[in-house]
Formats: sequence, structure tokens, C-alpha cells
Amino acid sequence: MNKLLLFSVFSILTLNVMAQEKIVQTAGRDQLGTFAPKFAELNDDVLFGEVWSRTDKLGLRDRSLVTITSLISQGITDNSLVYHLQSAKKNGITRTEIAEIITHIGFYAGWPKAWAAFNLAKGVWSEDTAGEDAKAAFQREMIFPIGEPNTAYAQYFIGNSYLAPVSREQVNISNVTFEPRCRNNWHIHRATKGGGQMLIGVAGRGWYQEEGKPAVEILPGTVIHIPANVKHWHGAAADSWFAHLAFEVSGENTSNEWLELVTDEEYDKIERTK
Repeated sequence: MNKLLLFSVFSILTLNVMAQEKIVQTAGRDQLGTFAPKFAELNDDVLFGEVWSRTDKLGLRDRSLVTITSLISQGITDNSLVYHLQSAKKNGITRTEIAEIITHIGFYAGWPKAWAAFNLAKGVWSEDTAGEDAKAAFQREMIFPIGEPNTAYAQYFIGNSYLAPVSREQVNISNVTFEPRCRNNWHIHRATKGGGQMLIGVAGRGWYQEEGKPAVEILPGTVIHIPANVKHWHGAAADSWFAHLAFEVSGENTSNEWLELVTDEEYDKIERTK
């Protein structure tokens, strides 16, 4: 076909074609390595290194949901629940969602257990109250919806991002929203012919940077053309929520290669010079 088709990068890429990221855990060896080395090995290498790492079978967000439900149902509200609540937040479960999850658990596992879990969850998600208000305010100024937490790709982002399908006819389009300071890892859109990506700024302020070049500010209406096989990243400014439409240009032998994260040092250097 000669007609150029644009596809959303977030709608056509699947975790099946991406390298699996193995979960690294050292708590067992740190705390019990000399006292119970076999238990430490099973905890670090089997439970986390193998079971939690099977994200092609069940995503991290769903595994967090299963785990915190199991712990709360047993009345376990010690540091292990705090750890898994923190992991659940990292894996994309929001303050609103955890409140609904624990409320639901309360009807089946018992009201006192829910109360105990809420006391811990409030601490884990305490900073999100202001964030939820800012998110709601950002939504009011943007024509497209923010959408749901972008959990499938959370391992390739620093901070929280959100994904909202805009169109699934003719051309697949999604709106991608980043909280302040959120950015994706360095990555490359591979293709032997054609390919690449296009971004269109929707709301807020963000950054786009190619390797070896200065960062470019993205504002509403800014169009960014990203050639195939070019290493780059994009995300929100430190003081602003940010949203863009993301398209992937069709091509031959296309794939997405996720690379190292954008360090705070790299990111803050851009913020200081702008």
C-alpha cells in the first residue's frame, strides 16, 4: 500500500515483543542471608526473580492487586503490607483505586482488617491528594481525556503516565498524559524502511530530546517528527502536567527498543538551562 498509515505507538506495541524486565529483590539476603540462606534465596530469586517477573503472564499491577488482597484478608498489616502497598502505587494503582479496593475487601475479609489497611494506605498515598487535585484541574483545561494509568508501560517511565484512546478507526490515535517530571526512558523506533514517530502537543509543557542534541520544548500545537532509528525520550516539564498525541508511522520491520532511564541529573540539567 502506498498510503501512509499512522498508528499509535502505545496501541500497537505489546509486551510480548519487548524484553522482559526481571524484578530484582535483595530483602531476603539483606535481612536473613546468614540466618536462613535458603529462605532468602527462595524469597529473592524464586518469588520475585521468577514469579513476580512473569509479566508476560500477569502484569505487575494485577500481581500487586492479588498480593495486597491476600495480605489484608489474612489480617497482615505489618511492613510487608506497607511494602506491597508502595509497590502497588509504583505499579499504577491510584489513590482512588486503592480506597475502592480496600472498601471492597472489607465486605469479604472484615471491617477491622480494612480499617487497619486504610491506616497504612493513607500514608503511602498521602502525597497524592494534591496530585489528584492538580490532575483534575489539568483535565478541565484539556479537550481530550486523561484516560487510565498507563500500567502496561509503567516499567519504561519515571513517574505516572496515563493513556486515553482517541480514535480506533482509520488511524489509531491515543492521548498520553504525564504528571510533572514524568518521562519515558530513552528509546528507539526501529525500522528498515519508513517508521518513526510523530508527537503533537495537546496541553501543558513538556520536553523532547534526541541523543546528542539540545532538548526541545513541547507546547500545545507543537509537532515533533521523530525519524526511525533515532535514540530519544519525551515527557513533562518539572512544573507542569503535559499531554501529547502519539503516532507511530508505519514502516517495514518496525519495533520499539526501550533503553536506559533518563536520570535526574540529565533531566535537571535541562530544567536549569531553560
